[in-house]
Amino acid sequence: MVTIKDIAVLANVSVGTVDRVIHNRSGVSIKTKKRIEQILKENNFKLNMIARSLALKKNQHIAVLIPDSDVDNLFWNSPLMGIQKAIDEVASFGITVKSFLFDQMDSDSYLNQFENLINTNPDAVIFSPFFTTETAKIVSELDKKDIPYIFLNIDVEGYNNSAFIGQDSYKSGYLVGKLMSLCCKENDTILIPHIGSKKYNNLVIENRIKGFQDYYKDNKIQFKKKEVKFEDMKNLQVISKTLNELLEKDSTIRGVWIPSSRIATICSCIDSDKLKNLKLIGFDTTPQNIECLKNDEVTFLISQKSFNQGYQSIKILTDLLIQNEIPSRKIYSPIEIITKENLEFSQRNKKEFSSLAKA
Repeated sequence: MVTIKDIAVLANVSVGTVDRVIHNRSGVSIKTKKRIEQILKENNFKLNMIARSLALKKNQHIAVLIPDSDVDNLFWNSPLMGIQKAIDEVASFGITVKSFLFDQMDSDSYLNQFENLINTNPDAVIFSPFFTTETAKIVSELDKKDIPYIFLNIDVEGYNNSAFIGQDSYKSGYLVGKLMSLCCKENDTILIPHIGSKKYNNLVIENRIKGFQDYYKDNKIQFKKKEVKFEDMKNLQVISKTLNELLEKDSTIRGVWIPSSRIATICSCIDSDKLKNLKLIGFDTTPQNIECLKNDEVTFLISQKSFNQGYQSIKILTDLLIQNEIPSRKIYSPIEIITKENLEFSQRNKKEFSSLAKA
């Protein structure tokens, strides 16, 4: 293992000079600093995190702001589990983590939980920029207090976030286009039901739809698209009536793509005699979605490894706080195709942690 002393010998400087460069302190010429930084990089030098956290003589606090999960949509339980796994691993470095969960249907809840979060005086923040207007207020406050922050799962341009961790939504939509073109014939109609609200940040959904359409366009495959938007997911009778009437009127609908984690809800709203003649593709391996996959109601699920997103977000901010290690601006999650056949192999990390947590 390369030490600070080894770096000092290679750079022909004192140990104190190397230490000043590592901790970004003044007193070193630009030329010498660049030479030392190059030697550090070439030797893949990393500080001992425990030793550094002890040297700082203070705990560092990370705060997390993400949506709460509910019985109808358990997606956000997965990144939260990843965060909880990482908490156990970073505790020895003097890192504490507290999560604040908001109602994803309520922008006031989002802001109220942020107020609770900021009152804990965090050293860094992880959050999902869920509501557009309110996110601008949150970011303004973090920038004013010079608190580093990263976006989780939802990417928004134009802000000073240190990183984004999540899936490339455009490419995931492009992949769905490829899968759907294999499931359906040319000129078939693809039904795209999705949940949208002017309050929400819908960039993820919009980029997925754009990627989907671009696949067909790039490959010169003709298809018909039928979009239907639902703002209120609580009235399932209305959703069911709308979907079944559409399927009754248009016999060319062969595929259904839900560009969100709500495919199980959509499945439950379509009459079983109609459902069996459709190819359905959706996102995320929530328990409800997995059940639909097992029952052959869903053909494919696209997983974005949300458990890993939560876990990785804590590890990245720990490196930033303790080692001043600047993360990549975009940290993309894998785009994984889940079928009934490979399902049991796709969620090992989450399953192992869940088993340990229950023990």
